[in-house]
Amino acid sequence: MRLSNEEFMQISDLGEKLGITARTIRLYEKMGLVDPPKRTNGRVRYYEKSDVKRFKFVLKLKTLGLSLDEMKELADIYKREESVPEKIMPRLLEFLDTHLESIRTKVATLKSLETEIDAYRQRIANEFKLLK
Repeated sequence: MRLSNEEFMQISDLGEKLGITARTIRLYEKMGLVDPPKRTNGRVRYYEKSDVKRFKFVLKLKTLGLSLDEMKELADIYKREESVPEKIMPRLLEFLDTHLESIRTKVATLKSLETEIDAYRQRIANEFKLLK
């Protein structure tokens, strides 16, 4: 018997909905990134809409490039300050600023590398008369 419906879903249905594996769901639960699942009397895990929202938040943080430790820190803040988003948003902005700076540094490095590779390619093409 399937437990999943509009109000509740089992782990496989949650994973399919979010595009992640049951193993990832269990890892996030074990790390405390999300609350442990509710269970039926038969010990079957089930998830509610609020759980889906929480997983989507964690997945968004992952997409933004936050490490698992950073995600855990935000999850801890979220648990403490769930009803007061003003408490979690400043820390999230700090993480995002750090990642933006890291991305900008990588982009600058890649642009420099692109220039060097292009110049090297030109020298080889000129030296061996391989210009197209």
